[in-house]
Amino acid sequence: MNVIIPLAGFGTRLRPHTYSKPKPLVSVAGKPVLGHILDRVLSAVSVDRFVFVVGYLGEQIEQYVRANYPHLRGAYVEQKELNGQAPAILLARGLVHGPTLIIFVDTLADADLQALERESSDGVIFVKEVDDPRRFGVVQLDAQGYIARFIEKPSTFENRLAVIGMYYVRDADALMDACATLIERGVKIKNEYFLADAFNIMIERGAKLRPQTVNVWLDCGTAQAVLETNRYLLAHGHDNSALWRGRAGVVVVPPVNIHPSAHIVNSVIGPNASIGEGCHIEHSVIRESVVESGAQVIDHVMANSLIGRDAVLIGRPRRFNVGDSSVVDFDENGR
Repeated sequence: MNVIIPLAGFGTRLRPHTYSKPKPLVSVAGKPVLGHILDRVLSAVSVDRFVFVVGYLGEQIEQYVRANYPHLRGAYVEQKELNGQAPAILLARGLVHGPTLIIFVDTLADADLQALERESSDGVIFVKEVDDPRRFGVVQLDAQGYIARFIEKPSTFENRLAVIGMYYVRDADALMDACATLIERGVKIKNEYFLADAFNIMIERGAKLRPQTVNVWLDCGTAQAVLETNRYLLAHGHDNSALWRGRAGVVVVPPVNIHPSAHIVNSVIGPNASIGEGCHIEHSVIRESVVESGAQVIDHVMANSLIGRDAVLIGRPRRFNVGDSSVVDFDENGR
């Protein structure tokens, strides 16, 4: 099995965090999104080679993988022109052959990857049924249950199996040929070549692609989505609150993920909070938030927040003299 991971985008929906690091290195539940993807793949299948399609700040991707997955066999190719998914995949031509898994890096799902080693069809497209398919790319099925065609952002509710950004093909060369044909034909949507149209070409050529439904599909494309994904992962195997119970000056409300090197003084952490390596937290309450490595949070009450690496937030304690039946309410703007 080979794996292609396209991650060349700017991650504009996650700014300001993606000004200084690529989107795949934003942390959730104790590690970067890319780390969660690599862990899931490596625990499920034997991988001959990973191909990382990098772009802006791509050297950070390579540094992270080499430091944390030193035995992983990886190749790094740069997508200099951000002209779509199909050209990104085509950059891996000649580097992968045979069975290949493609995972877009803002996608975490409960897909059964082990079953792919026994797959007999030409490809598997991972999908999730949605109530309103008009915001997604979807698949239309034929009478035998195979995919008849891919439809980008349909105008009707007829086909509700949304493509989640994870694909398997038994023959990588056939997909590469389809991507090349797509570009030769000049089939674009908003000046981008979409992978769905390459799969339509494969279907035209007789490929049998089947859908595989997932129950859980997590997105990490926006700050709110990162927090929701963090919440889900903490509740499903990434809670380490037991390591912090009973420590003086720290109240932990599970689930949380707190790096062992974090320094926490007189604070309440959780629920659904992740605190990264080397963080310093003092006289604060942090819940429903992600605080990345090296950050300092002092004298703050924080919720639904995403704090980047080495950020410093220093507040101030407030003094109140509040009479009977009073209400003190700080709104979301801090007023």
